[in-house]
Amino acid sequence: MISGSRLARRHGLLKWRNLCCRCYSEAPLRPPQEWLEGKPVRGQWDSDENSPEQHERTLLQRRRVFSGIQPTGVPHLGNYLGALRQWKLLHDSSANTKLLGDTKHDQFFSVVDLHALTSSDVPGHVRRQLRRESYASLMAIGLQNTQQTTLFFQSDVTAHTELMWILSTIASTGYLSRMTQWKSKLNLSDDADLHSDEATAKLKLGLFSYPVLQAADILLYQATLVPVGADQLQHIEFARSLARSFNSHVRSRPESGGNVFRVPWPALSAAQRIMSLKRPTQKMSKSDPDPKSRILITDTREEIHAKIKGAVTDSEPGISYDIDKRPGVSNLVDILRNVTSLSLAPEAIAKDLENMTMRAFKEMVADNVCQCLEGVHDRFEELMDPSNQTLNIEAEEGAKKARRVAIRTMRSVKNSLGLESFCASSNMWDREMIRESGTDNTIAEDSNTTIRYITTKEGTADAIQEALAGLNKQSSQVDEPETTKPQ
Repeated sequence: MISGSRLARRHGLLKWRNLCCRCYSEAPLRPPQEWLEGKPVRGQWDSDENSPEQHERTLLQRRRVFSGIQPTGVPHLGNYLGALRQWKLLHDSSANTKLLGDTKHDQFFSVVDLHALTSSDVPGHVRRQLRRESYASLMAIGLQNTQQTTLFFQSDVTAHTELMWILSTIASTGYLSRMTQWKSKLNLSDDADLHSDEATAKLKLGLFSYPVLQAADILLYQATLVPVGADQLQHIEFARSLARSFNSHVRSRPESGGNVFRVPWPALSAAQRIMSLKRPTQKMSKSDPDPKSRILITDTREEIHAKIKGAVTDSEPGISYDIDKRPGVSNLVDILRNVTSLSLAPEAIAKDLENMTMRAFKEMVADNVCQCLEGVHDRFEELMDPSNQTLNIEAEEGAKKARRVAIRTMRSVKNSLGLESFCASSNMWDREMIRESGTDNTIAEDSNTTIRYITTKEGTADAIQEALAGLNKQSSQVDEPETTKPQ
């Protein structure tokens, strides 16, 4: 489908290597060059304070990714292009030993259902269905539990809330009050504060402390890289601040064994924001009452063609890219550019297609979207079949793997605070869980788990390598946490 388009024939841009080459953007959060060269540097994204006890490893040697998605049901095309496609790339590449060599790449992908509780108006049976659809959608795009990938529900790992409480004891309310998350959720102005009567009447503690739970999600798995959209950078900065504050707090104690948390880095997706098909000046969203305004990743070929055929454009002939004057057409150009991962500017793509009729252009966009989402619908339907237990098995396996890593982190956190357990049975259980998953901060193979590797076409190796190279350019030396010995 893609290779047969007029656009591909003219420019020869759709070689397979181009399909995955824009995994993450390098700007604006590429680590300082001084840091990459091992020189000291101070600034907003600086590392922990130097300590003689800590030792460093580069992300090129070890990359651990954490990312989560709220259980709002089936993701739409914007969700897929902005985040989920990158998850799949990381998942596939980490299972290809030809690409990794001696490096260690782990990733934790979570359905963060505890975050969704801030929307308290969702009935229990509806939330249960949305959680299941979200997990099935991730599996339908090709994610599953392997030696390198952990796919799990946040609520299945109680350490998330335990660590959240501990981090809450050092989190600044002044910092939290300046964050935009709770203000936007309550439709308040950016300059609103806790002294506002409207904020006092509407704001709940869970929504206000949302960033603390998000920080706990990231730090619990010692993530070195967090793929996010630009609107989440404030939260990653907060997580970094908490990690540094906690490390500094425990290092000041005589019995301290060094840092507990790694300081994570954000990685921005290169995909542009996808707009509504019916209201092209607004972002594509599942909250839009018109289902034809969005493309779900589980839509059938017929549904995709019908939605794009009905997309709002204009009466001006030909194709051009002008967000202000032709938002509908420009949105379709952006969709075409992102589903095919073209490296050309959208203006150049529109120029190449300027003489096409709108009908033919919409057909081209729809065909390429279908190609991008090929097979997702059928796999999703199979997983959602009540008689199919694959989803339940995967969720249980992911929970086990996530708990092992979480237990290890929480043991280090508690020991550093003097909260180590005096209960022999608790210590024995912790030690057994950690022993099964290895002695260091890596994820070892569970003896009861069948590890499945993702097969990758030989022709994609160069493409994935190039994509990972772009991601690794954001890498820097990070502080390896040193756990205290159990007493």
